[in-house]
Amino acid sequence: MILNERTLLFERSFKIDFKIIIYTGGKLNLMNKLLTLTLGCLLLIPQLVPAAEVNILSERQEFLLRPFLKAFEENTGIKANVVYLKKGSLERLKQQPGAVDALLTVDISNLTAIAEAGLFQPVNSSVINKNVPSNYRDPKGLWSALTARGRVIYYSKDRVKLSELSTYEALADAKFAKRICTRSGYHKYNVALISSMIAEHGVAAAKKWLQGLKNNLARKPQGNDRGQVKAIYQGQCDVAIGNTYYMGKMLERDDQREWAASVGIFFPNQNDRGTHMNVSGGAVTRDAVNKNEAVRLLEFLSGDLAQYMYAQVNHEYPVKEGVPYSGIVSSFGSSQEGVKKGVFKQDKRNLSEIGSYRKKAIQILDEVNYDK
Repeated sequence: MILNERTLLFERSFKIDFKIIIYTGGKLNLMNKLLTLTLGCLLLIPQLVPAAEVNILSERQEFLLRPFLKAFEENTGIKANVVYLKKGSLERLKQQPGAVDALLTVDISNLTAIAEAGLFQPVNSSVINKNVPSNYRDPKGLWSALTARGRVIYYSKDRVKLSELSTYEALADAKFAKRICTRSGYHKYNVALISSMIAEHGVAAAKKWLQGLKNNLARKPQGNDRGQVKAIYQGQCDVAIGNTYYMGKMLERDDQREWAASVGIFFPNQNDRGTHMNVSGGAVTRDAVNKNEAVRLLEFLSGDLAQYMYAQVNHEYPVKEGVPYSGIVSSFGSSQEGVKKGVFKQDKRNLSEIGSYRKKAIQILDEVNYDK
């Protein structure tokens, strides 16, 4: 039985009534009735105690997350309370310690920044460790990836030959002058890509590459990843950088399907380290009140059912091995040598290392005036 303030008050009341009956010489059957009534009421007290719950701060959109949380509640009996936020999770966690048990966010830059601020606590779960490869987990257990997405090259099927494409590094070559579109270099997806270049080549070489990439831009950085595909469709550029799952989303929309159909996906660096991967992920907050429930949430989201849902609903890559890709994702890279049924070589560098270079990435973005 769970004891709470109401239980204790009831027990104190019972003890007083019991003493009064004994003192006044009340009949035995009256005392038995009171005892029976009291015990019966006490048995009902646990039902008044709130059920297990977990308080979630999510930067993932509500329409995407809601089906997962419904399945989680049905499978565990744990109530999921959610606050949705587009950005600013680090500030929210600082301002309201203890109000959030679990954070769900996108991008390694976010996860690294919040971990470095000391706002996560380590989790040692055999379930998560089994489900999620080590390169997709913080070495100290502070966060875990839940899905993955490749940062790929979008290219015009009409104006670009596959033989022209090879690596991220090659996008700085003169042959791509005035042919490339990107969103802002400061967007977290591009910061992570630049961070991966620093991890691979060092700051100086990464800066030189970034300057070359900027020199090849067909227009000032703008828009989102879908906007880069639209720009290729409209003939503003031939090549762009974007995340894989946006292509799946565009192919499902009547107003964007034509853009997507005009563009192919190329997985860069297949002959060396592999394509840069980014993630959505989760963590248990430092001041979590419902830690066990938060851990169970991350375990559920890394499990078979949720991983399958992620893959089919949002066209992301499951982090758990053996979970099938969606039909759309399986078609990505079908014209590229070495890519079969959407399976390609991924960069296996631990994302925590890549995330550690985000400040250097922003510094070299400033130095080359990338967005100007």
